[in-house]
Amino acid sequence: MSEEPPKPTPPKAFGVGQGMDYGEQADVQQVHAAVQREKREPRVGAEPLSIWLIAVYGLAVFFGGAYLGRYSGNFSGDALDPYGGEPQAMKKAGGPQGAQQVAELSPHDRGKKIFSANCQTCHQANGLGVAGQYPPLAGSEFTTGGSRRPAMIVLKGLQGPVTVKGQKFGAAVMQPWDKTLTDQKIADVLTYERSEWGNSASPVTAEQIAALRKELASHPESFTEPDILGVPADVELPGGAPAGGAPPKPGEAAKPGEPPKP
Repeated sequence: MSEEPPKPTPPKAFGVGQGMDYGEQADVQQVHAAVQREKREPRVGAEPLSIWLIAVYGLAVFFGGAYLGRYSGNFSGDALDPYGGEPQAMKKAGGPQGAQQVAELSPHDRGKKIFSANCQTCHQANGLGVAGQYPPLAGSEFTTGGSRRPAMIVLKGLQGPVTVKGQKFGAAVMQPWDKTLTDQKIADVLTYERSEWGNSASPVTAEQIAALRKELASHPESFTEPDILGVPADVELPGGAPAGGAPPKPGEAAKPGEPPKP
């Protein structure tokens, strides 16, 4: 018998059998698996927030609110003012009946805070001032004695050379405080200065400062040393005790608004 001629093989589809043999399925799967194992490219803004960061933020908000609630002073400006604001009354129960006592700072203590905030830089905490620049308040003839002289200086300021305790201060410039401090604060700081560093002079009240402020309302400029020396050293403000703390004698108290006689 004669052998049958071999049948022609059908042509392969385009691309099949040409180049790399893609029939090797195992190698293809390994390549795909390696590609799938690769991490995706990160996208900005799409990452989830860390649970620890959320916890930190939550604690910060909680403790911040607790701190404000405890130390806010009811969000009152006076309660947060450490330099002479009106103190809040502190009440505490006492006695068998539970009666309440109101404790507040004295004028001297209030004046000390005002002095520390506004005057201490120049006159120093010990009241001795700075040699050649700022005159002392301790033992000063302008601070002790009558209350009118120092009140005039604090209200309207002092400029030009001045001699204090025998020492010359040529660059002495004291700014006016009439537009910065209230009557009560000026009275408190004067009371402090007149009773500190060995000084012993009468206290000053807000009513006395108010009367002097009204009297000097038309005085636009700061005083000079001759202006202050034109006032007798023992002249008190209206309503105050004379120098030395003794009560005024009948008919000797100055009338409100009346300028002192030289």
